[in-house]
Amino acid sequence: MNKIQDRLNSLSAAALTGIRRGIEKESLRVAADGTLATTPHPAALGSALTHPQITTDFCESQVELVTGAHAGVQECLDELTQIHQYTYRTMGDEMLWVSSMPCRLPADDAIPIGRYGTSNVGTAKSVYRTGLSHRYGRRMQTISGIHYNWSMPGVTTEQYFGLIRNFRRHSFLLLTLFGASPAVCSCFVDDRPHNLQALRKDTQYLPHATSLRMGRLGYQSDAQVRLAVSYNSLESYGASLQQALTRPYPPYARIGIQDSAGEYKQLADSLLQIENEFYGTIRPKRVIFPGERPLHALRERGVEYVEVRCMDLDPFVPVGIAAQTMRFIDVFLVHCLLSDSPADTPDEIVALAHNQDRVAMRGREPGLQLERGGREVSLFEWGNEVLAACAPIAAAFDAAHSTSDYGDALRAAITALASFDTLPSAHVLAAMRSDFDDSYGDFVCARSAQTKATLLGLPFDADQRSQFERSVQASISAQAAIEAADTMPFEVYRQEYLSPRRLGLPAVG
Repeated sequence: MNKIQDRLNSLSAAALTGIRRGIEKESLRVAADGTLATTPHPAALGSALTHPQITTDFCESQVELVTGAHAGVQECLDELTQIHQYTYRTMGDEMLWVSSMPCRLPADDAIPIGRYGTSNVGTAKSVYRTGLSHRYGRRMQTISGIHYNWSMPGVTTEQYFGLIRNFRRHSFLLLTLFGASPAVCSCFVDDRPHNLQALRKDTQYLPHATSLRMGRLGYQSDAQVRLAVSYNSLESYGASLQQALTRPYPPYARIGIQDSAGEYKQLADSLLQIENEFYGTIRPKRVIFPGERPLHALRERGVEYVEVRCMDLDPFVPVGIAAQTMRFIDVFLVHCLLSDSPADTPDEIVALAHNQDRVAMRGREPGLQLERGGREVSLFEWGNEVLAACAPIAAAFDAAHSTSDYGDALRAAITALASFDTLPSAHVLAAMRSDFDDSYGDFVCARSAQTKATLLGLPFDADQRSQFERSVQASISAQAAIEAADTMPFEVYRQEYLSPRRLGLPAVG
């Protein structure tokens, strides 16, 4: 604690007020009855390839809304709200599904893979998604979440990796406090082995789950389990990824790159097709140049920000995340940055994976034990240790911003950890039980309709609409220009883009 306080004292108020955060939020488009909308990405939203704020993730039906980087929490939420407002105004009878676990899904092959036009870069995005569908199935890819992008001025690459190691150790606390996916539509687990319990024919759950999205049924990969990525340095991280990106992986090699008709089945037959396929609760990131590989950017210019990837959509908040939650994440990340961060080990990497699964599936179980340093410790005890260490950090944020909001966010977390029945995951199950006869689909469908009405009811003036319409037209023009400039055959482009030399050279010495 004293070390944290000493390091905190060395930070200027400008460092805390200079933090930037941005949000990427995924949501499925659904029909009014809660079934997946298999219609194309609405033309009025512009080009999914080039629009800076509105795109798609895995499938045509999965909208991704992206803010810029903001110095203020409220400013970030204001932009996210405005993007939602414009998006809802283009959707007709459709709406955005407000839960992380998906809606009522059609057969796997009826889930439409994202399309990005005829350019090489657009084709590569679609082929990558086709590869995901062959590797993991399309249902898994319809899971949605919120990514929280965060940076602080003056933080070095080495310090960011220290933050990442501590985040991985302590992210169980975020799953506990903010996990909001304890149940799922039965269609999601049809023909799949699982250990869920039936609430009713159309709904499966676990009574103490916090985030099925972050458990074994969610964004997990049995193949990637063997990829024990070390976060001890950029060098070790890069070496782990380079191997996964360049060596053929026999099960994926059997899929092949193209079928007998010449249609592409995946970008590559390695364990990872590209860097984005690596699943994790947090990633080191840097803005890339057009056509640049993310690993090359990191190796050349270091870490610029981190991407927190373990946050569920909150179905009780119109834009999926609350200001108080964002302020807690800010405090939590600074705690991860300032705390001692010993090197990770293969044994610890395995233990952290087990902890994540325990908390995702059983996080509200009374007396749940986690593994720390080779011994068992209760989630409640460990979580309260972290929260206590966050107190001076929240106070420093409040002093720097002349507010009490950060202290309030920490106090709310302390209260929630002491009363598991107040957590979002418990709130979801309670609302399902009291008002929807334990139906996950009916609950989320009703929340989605209410959210749509709420956001459509907010003021949205002609100037705001015009600004978005101009962005839409600019994105359409940008896609057309990219397509017109393409001269290289796609296969040549694919091989060139995937060339190991484009991953950058590992640092020496």
